[in-house]
Amino acid sequence: MNFEGLDPALAEYAPTLHASLDPSLNPSLLQNVELDADGLPLEALSVSESVHIMEGMYSELHTAMSEVGIPVSASHFDLHEEMLWVGNHGGHTTSFFGPALERYSSFQVHANDDIRQIQSLDNGVLFLTKNNLKCLTRGGLTMFDFLMDENTDMHSLLLMDSSTVLIGGLQNHVTEIDLNTVQETRKHTVEVPGITIIRQSNRFFFCGHTSGKVSLRDPRTFKVEQEFDAYSGSLSDFDVHGNLLVTCGFSSRMNGLACDRFLKVYDLRTMRAITPLQVHVHPLFVRFIPTYTARLAIISQSGQCQFCEPTGLANPADIFHVNTVGQLVMTFDVSSSKQALVFGDSDGCVHLWADSPEVNFNAYSRETEFALPCMVDNLPHMDWNQDLMPPSFIPTPLISEALLSDWPAANSAPAPRRAPPVDPEILRTMKKVGFIGYAPNPRTKLRNQVPYRLKEMENEFDSFSQVPESPLGREEEPHLYMVAKKYRKVTIKYSKLGLEAFDFKHYNKTLFAGLEPHIPNAYCNCTIQVLYLLEPVRCLVQNHLCQKEFCLGCELGFLFHMLDLSRGDPCQASNFLRAFRTIPEASALGLILADSDEATGKVNLGRLIQSWNCFILTQLHQETQEQEGPQAYRGVTGSGSSFGSSGDSVIGQLFGCEVENCSMCRCGKETVRVSSTLLFTLNYPECHSNDKVVRDYDFAEVLKRSICLEQSTQAWCENCEKYQPTVQTRNIRCLPDVLAINCEVNSTKEADFWKTQAECAFKKAVKKGEIEAPKSREIHPEEWDEFGNSDIAPLSPSVNELKDVWIPYSIRMKLSKNKELEVLNWSDSDEASCAQEEEGTYIYDLMATVVHILDPRTGGSLVAHIKVGETYHQRKEGVTHSQWYLFNDFLIEPVDKCEAVQFDMSWKVPAILYYAKRHLNSKYNLTIKNPIEASMLLAEASLARKQRKCHATFIPLLLNEMPQAGELVGLDAEFVTLNQEEAELRSDGTKSTIKPSQMSVARITCVRGQGPNEGVPFIDDYISTQEQVVDYLTQYSGIKPGDLDAKISSKHLTTLKSTYLKLRFLIDVGVKFVGHGLQKDFRVINLMVPKEQVLDTVHLFHIPRKRMISLRFLAWYFLDLKIQGEMHDSIEDARTALQLYRKYLQLSKDGTDPDAFHKVLKGLYEKGRKMDWKVPEPDTQNSPKNAPVFSPVMGL
Repeated sequence: MNFEGLDPALAEYAPTLHASLDPSLNPSLLQNVELDADGLPLEALSVSESVHIMEGMYSELHTAMSEVGIPVSASHFDLHEEMLWVGNHGGHTTSFFGPALERYSSFQVHANDDIRQIQSLDNGVLFLTKNNLKCLTRGGLTMFDFLMDENTDMHSLLLMDSSTVLIGGLQNHVTEIDLNTVQETRKHTVEVPGITIIRQSNRFFFCGHTSGKVSLRDPRTFKVEQEFDAYSGSLSDFDVHGNLLVTCGFSSRMNGLACDRFLKVYDLRTMRAITPLQVHVHPLFVRFIPTYTARLAIISQSGQCQFCEPTGLANPADIFHVNTVGQLVMTFDVSSSKQALVFGDSDGCVHLWADSPEVNFNAYSRETEFALPCMVDNLPHMDWNQDLMPPSFIPTPLISEALLSDWPAANSAPAPRRAPPVDPEILRTMKKVGFIGYAPNPRTKLRNQVPYRLKEMENEFDSFSQVPESPLGREEEPHLYMVAKKYRKVTIKYSKLGLEAFDFKHYNKTLFAGLEPHIPNAYCNCTIQVLYLLEPVRCLVQNHLCQKEFCLGCELGFLFHMLDLSRGDPCQASNFLRAFRTIPEASALGLILADSDEATGKVNLGRLIQSWNCFILTQLHQETQEQEGPQAYRGVTGSGSSFGSSGDSVIGQLFGCEVENCSMCRCGKETVRVSSTLLFTLNYPECHSNDKVVRDYDFAEVLKRSICLEQSTQAWCENCEKYQPTVQTRNIRCLPDVLAINCEVNSTKEADFWKTQAECAFKKAVKKGEIEAPKSREIHPEEWDEFGNSDIAPLSPSVNELKDVWIPYSIRMKLSKNKELEVLNWSDSDEASCAQEEEGTYIYDLMATVVHILDPRTGGSLVAHIKVGETYHQRKEGVTHSQWYLFNDFLIEPVDKCEAVQFDMSWKVPAILYYAKRHLNSKYNLTIKNPIEASMLLAEASLARKQRKCHATFIPLLLNEMPQAGELVGLDAEFVTLNQEEAELRSDGTKSTIKPSQMSVARITCVRGQGPNEGVPFIDDYISTQEQVVDYLTQYSGIKPGDLDAKISSKHLTTLKSTYLKLRFLIDVGVKFVGHGLQKDFRVINLMVPKEQVLDTVHLFHIPRKRMISLRFLAWYFLDLKIQGEMHDSIEDARTALQLYRKYLQLSKDGTDPDAFHKVLKGLYEKGRKMDWKVPEPDTQNSPKNAPVFSPVMGL
């Protein structure tokens, strides 16, 4: 019977012997269950019907010539790239790329000796000849050349790990070589010389001798543990897989050697030979090809290839023939993916066989680097107008003379930057001890940061100095910069501690949450804030939940929930933007930007955010109007929402407007079409530059013209049966509750129109108010900062508030019974009650403006002015009032309402306007019902096709185990890298992080924190990702390539949204999460967890102003546990964190004896310094504790 198709975990316990256990569980969970050490023989195990044994069919794909007439002596599939290496008897090697066998490189390895074995490394390739080991790059450059004694005759090479190789040959020793130092480290003596083949398994080194014997040696001592006398003549080849060893060779017959047709098979469990396998070819090579089963490939020298099972019977029908045209097969190799076979013959030909045309040599090959074309005379064009263009971009010739810019010391003098003056508050509170002064830090500036300005400039510097300046543009003098500082693009400065050292309170002193800007496509942050601060939209999306994996409505609801919980700390829209990037319509509309486009400012952000506004309203309208039924998520139906009917959405009720489009041909035929729109775009009247008199337009007049649009265009007329000039008019049938207006200021023509109308409105207001207008003069740039300075008294508040203002704070709209629209500017002095008496008349108040900031230094940015209502202030600050705020990513500052309508077109361009009906909230039910139910934690199907019950690593919660408020849950998460970190090296040698690496959660584990099953996982989800993973971080995450791929993964694979809902339910219930470094975990998962629900062992076992301690060291010191050996495991880490928390309660006596616990921490830090914070190896030193804290009950 074949055992290789079974899961190895089945051999660890037998369900028939332990009927009380659930056979679908992974035995690694049964830590406290003692099983019979002998177990049950594999022959007694029944094969599950789901294990389907298949055999692949191989056929010849390509043939290539290495070197004509020179026999091939070695062949090897590269383990890192899609390449095939071939060496011949002349010491020459050739590499081929891909299944088409395109020649990649070809070079001489040795002058005359044949190449006997090839082994690929990460950064090069090893070639073994008779007495020489050579390492070359894949392009042919020599990395090292290790010469051995001339009398040696080496035949075999084995790569033990990434830096150590074993070399054996006809001499009586085996040499161990360190590849890092290229030196011989050990020499193992062998009893019988002549080791020509070396293989390796988990338990033994297998050495094949010329005498026909195979010896099994200990990997540490190289002593012989077992020896098989396979053949009386000589050994030809052997291979090892699982518990089977199969050999082929020659027997002594009639004073000569004859090829033996019996393959000797040995069971490595009993160390005995089992029934030999008789084959129908003369075997020269034998290899296991363990794809679905443990098949054997037996190759003869004449080119016959037979496939069979090692424990079955060989079938003559399974024989294939390699077309060598009469030549002999000299080499044979199998790719790591088992999809390709290669044969090298005595004429220098290479034959590639594969099981499919699109074959891959490796499961996960890296990209092969090809030679670049000559780029001389192709230097990029440099724009001298760019202020940030570094002079290092200019190529300089290699010369020996001094450059013109290298001035002698006599003609130059150093000009050091003056130190800033000491803060007067420090001088006032300073106490002197000797000649040293001590004073408390007033915390008016960040540490180790000095502004780039001279003393004479300080008086002219703007007053908004509380916000640290962005690193961009420090070389430019800020007093000559017209953009007010609070409107400039804000960036996060990263340190060794990441974001923990960055003080967001400098930028946001309110309790509202900002949004971080470093995520790709975060240009929409300001519009997200507008939607959040519209109360009906906020309630709608938080009540919405559906089954779609990437639903913007669901993700926006999760983000709004975080903004509700935050108390001034910034949030990030990473999950929302991840879902946004997967929507095809967004990509088709050009809304998804590359990182380079955002950084260089090549995109018109004003036009982009208007397109995004149209897209998001349409998308939310479509997603939230879906009817209840199969679209609902686990019992959450459309009737659970308090908004609207199933056929319409709140977005449609808020922004929707029914529009009647009428087309009139000049032949008299009229066509009427009814549609709906969610926003309007301003359409400006034609203004000619040669007009002497500038016409004055009210904003209400232009708005009415844009809503009731009339234009002439060419259209098809069915009556005339051709394209005719057609007059198209648009009228509305109802008024929306929120009027969203795209300003469409995309050229200087529209900008000049705004500027002209603002000047006309200012003159009209001054004349009407009988206020003396200031003398017209040009405003110098240095006055811009003083313009917004509250310390400088303005000429007249009313005059300053009316500058650059064209749009009104309120408008009055009336729709008559005949559907005729009337739009008027409305002011507070007007009688509002008169407007409300008439039917169909409404007052719209300005509630938000989205502005495009033109900034040549940073590429521009988008900000929003939003009028925050009473309900938000009541929730956040406990007061009831309305206030205008500026939202600039994570910078939030209260502003005067006049700033929301002032647009200086030279740097502040309007993009979107939002007007809302008065008393809008009273029309809607603003109740939020949490749609996430307990059924989220129940068992769910895995996305992985190959996942079976025997691979289960967790037990879902039962109904009687549902967590309650205050209960403990152990949590750990593992991550993979999507984008690498971007950093620069300063002139002083320190590294500055420009953009952090973008991480994605790959595995989330939750374990029970109490009860009889304490320590048993109830969530262990691997998160499927559609984005390209740059680094799996296997050493730290335990995630391997393929674990996140639904096609080949054997893990419990699920979507991020599914696991996110489970964690949200646990947070909403009120459980307490125990873990190590949870702050980063929750940040990458994109969750906001109240601080009282987080028990982080990295802070519990920490003394302020000292280093954080790793979980591995804490587990060794307190629990006598050795964890995180070769790889991290989230189940192990979560259990260890729970044990550490129990230990913390024990040492601190439930937090009642902090002094005693502080002494324990001092001992911990003292021990850590002595050990250099490294856990000793098992053989060197024991743990300082003699016994573990808990008995091993952390199982089922």
